[in-house]
Amino acid sequence: MLVRSLKDFFFTQIGSGEGTKDGEWLPVSQFPTSVHVELLNLKRIPDPFVGLHEWDVQWIGETRWAFKTTFSVKEDELKTTNIDLVFDGLDTFASVLLNGAQILQTEDQFIEYRVAVKEALKAGENELVLNFDSAFFKGRELEKQHEKLNLWNGDSSRLHVRKAQYNYGWDWGPVLMTVGPWKPVSVQFYENRIAEVDVRSRVSEQLDVKVSVALTFAAKTPGLATVSLKAPDGSVVASNKDISGTSGQAETKFEFKTGEVELWYPVGYGKQPLYTVEVELTDESGKAMDSKAQKIAFRRARVVQEKLVDQEGLTFLFEINNIRIFCGGSNWIPADSFLTTITAERYKAWLQLLIDGNQNMIRVWGGGIYEADVFYDTCDELGILVWQDFMFGCGQYPAYDSFLKLVEVEAEYNVKRLRHHPSVVIFAGNNEDYQIAESCKLELDYSDETSDFRKTNFPARYIYERTLPSIVEKFSDIFYHRSSPYSGQGKPTTDQTLGDLHQWNVWHGQQKPWHEWDTLAGRFVSEFGMEGYPDIRTVDYWLGGNKDERLPQSRTNVNHNKADGFERRLELYLVENFKHAFDMDSYVYYTQAMQAETLASAFRLWRRNWKGKGREYTAGALVWQINDCWPVTSWAIVDYFLRPKPAYFAIARELRPFTVGMTRKEHQTFPDDLSAAKFTIESILEIWGTNSTLEEKKATLEVSSFDLQSEWKDSWSKSVTLAPNSSTELFRGQVPGQPTRTKKSEVAKDIIVSARLLDEDGTVLFRYSNWPEPFKYIKFPPVEQVDLQIDVAADGESVTLTAKKPVKGVVLDVDGEDVKWSDQGIDLAPGDPQTVKAVGLKGRKVRARFLGDGTA
Repeated sequence: MLVRSLKDFFFTQIGSGEGTKDGEWLPVSQFPTSVHVELLNLKRIPDPFVGLHEWDVQWIGETRWAFKTTFSVKEDELKTTNIDLVFDGLDTFASVLLNGAQILQTEDQFIEYRVAVKEALKAGENELVLNFDSAFFKGRELEKQHEKLNLWNGDSSRLHVRKAQYNYGWDWGPVLMTVGPWKPVSVQFYENRIAEVDVRSRVSEQLDVKVSVALTFAAKTPGLATVSLKAPDGSVVASNKDISGTSGQAETKFEFKTGEVELWYPVGYGKQPLYTVEVELTDESGKAMDSKAQKIAFRRARVVQEKLVDQEGLTFLFEINNIRIFCGGSNWIPADSFLTTITAERYKAWLQLLIDGNQNMIRVWGGGIYEADVFYDTCDELGILVWQDFMFGCGQYPAYDSFLKLVEVEAEYNVKRLRHHPSVVIFAGNNEDYQIAESCKLELDYSDETSDFRKTNFPARYIYERTLPSIVEKFSDIFYHRSSPYSGQGKPTTDQTLGDLHQWNVWHGQQKPWHEWDTLAGRFVSEFGMEGYPDIRTVDYWLGGNKDERLPQSRTNVNHNKADGFERRLELYLVENFKHAFDMDSYVYYTQAMQAETLASAFRLWRRNWKGKGREYTAGALVWQINDCWPVTSWAIVDYFLRPKPAYFAIARELRPFTVGMTRKEHQTFPDDLSAAKFTIESILEIWGTNSTLEEKKATLEVSSFDLQSEWKDSWSKSVTLAPNSSTELFRGQVPGQPTRTKKSEVAKDIIVSARLLDEDGTVLFRYSNWPEPFKYIKFPPVEQVDLQIDVAADGESVTLTAKKPVKGVVLDVDGEDVKWSDQGIDLAPGDPQTVKAVGLKGRKVRARFLGDGTA
């Protein structure tokens, strides 16, 4: 098969306007592409990521655009039996003309379109024109034809349009309605081709492997196929030749006993060996017609929902090759508002951040896109588990016939595209659409499992409970979950004992203190979060040099935070917990410190709930979110420019193989049940450890306590054994040095408790300091008494921190270009120096911010 990629396109605005002059066709700077990207490159529009310019480019999404190219076809090429034009992705409503005749109309951004064009081609030059309508206008027209429906975020017309929903604006993203050929376009010449390769590997509980390879060919012409399975080193493991493809279908199978092929494991549990299935198609004389190669791997993936010991409900956990995995990870939104600017290198850098942060799962959220191939390929290579939503988000979606037909084609195409990836372990029907139904009191009887649902006011239930599960079951072996969140068992989505949970009662909802995460746990928490400003350099980028706007309450800064009520909510959590300053640099620091504390606390407390088989009370936590699609203040733990916030490092610490956690809670006791004046208050400390490895771990727990206002200190240690793949309770007792109190006027001492977990050779496996909260009540010692020392080693990149008093939340920075830090948001204890790697420091002077640094 001959494949010719088409790249030399020109574009124009249809009709006069701000983008191009009448009749002006401008060459594209890249292909695939989109209109915003091209106009930006030509400096025809201001950067929508800077200042308030997002609102200066809204006309682009309400305008018609055209792209065109010419390509040459030779006389002998026209003799080929089949010639197709293939459009991997068009965004979104396009009318395609070849040599002046319409050959295609598109209405779904998420699918490939293939058109047989032999009869429309001519020898010599051929002209291809793509005319794009405004998706916004088309959506409004569809809404008028059908109905206006409920949603969270964006314009309600989006619910009728099969386009990336975040383009309409979200509570972290701008309104930027992209348009254009966003994936490659090619012309393909062939006698016959391999239309589909369906590789299914079934790994039994005994870990033997059965592989089936089903082939579909484009034509029922005489031909023979050869299927080879190659090991990661390229050697042939198995092969079948001379498979007849005459019927248009063919199948072959391989079987392997336990240990004959290597299994694929998530990061931290084993290797990620990737095998290759190679298919070659020849005609009867042996002449090559087509070939395809697909990377695969072998693993047994299960979602386990079974009864628990001592608690109600069922588990919701992922088991790979008979190993139950605590999933610590992130949610993923599209990494740019302009998808065609995301390079393979940028995708890999994002996913490497996940690995470097000790995370093992990522959830592809349902308001974006089915991601690029390189995204899933990289997850396969790195051992990242993928939770894949279908692209429905926060809406009361319709289910009329034409819409449903689009959904069926889209789902089948994307299930087939993704099913071979070992990283993909679950498909979820949507994001929060059952929550919309609950919130709006739509017709939602969870006990009804038999109705059609399309005549109710929650018609999309037909999609999530009929269409999608049947397609997933027919075309893959991947587990299907109706929604995220979804409880099952007839329970609402807020149930904490079943399914997965979006826990937004911190920040949204009841706006509870983050200290209550332990009471807010679910069986699998697939969303939760806290906002924090990005790196100050990112803030300065969107301010565009406007110093008058460099304050937290400026119009520009407010525009670069899309969350409803964010000023009240940020300040609520700040004022309840911190004494803080309001200058820009300080506000960045304090919101980052708050975000880090909030998210670390969640991972710490929920990982404690992973208590071994039968007691997997919380089996996963996926933070909202790892990334941003533009420079913004959001819930992201890494900003648009891949600059990690302190929260990223705080989570990375909590997801290490071995950790120590502590809680400190006030216990008030009344000896006389008739008296409210007589009582005792004790500060009770609980300590536990976690171990994600599959072997028990012997270690030493070392606990040191310090009084911030005096020289008093205390320390003790004991040998501990951490049970494999679970948490282990290690200590419960009074906070050292904290006297029992009998009056509310007796203020507790500012006792800092620092715990270290030491390996048998004395190596520090983990350290964690528990501080009294809220931090705003702490009487921090003078900075000179703290005596924080920052020493840069001769290599110019190793930074050692020491202090004479405990220090909370050390964030390091330098003037000029930013540095790649190995850790941030650090808690220091006297006598326990910590060394941070600072790639790119080049010996520059390092400065530090910390709680009690005198700025507030």
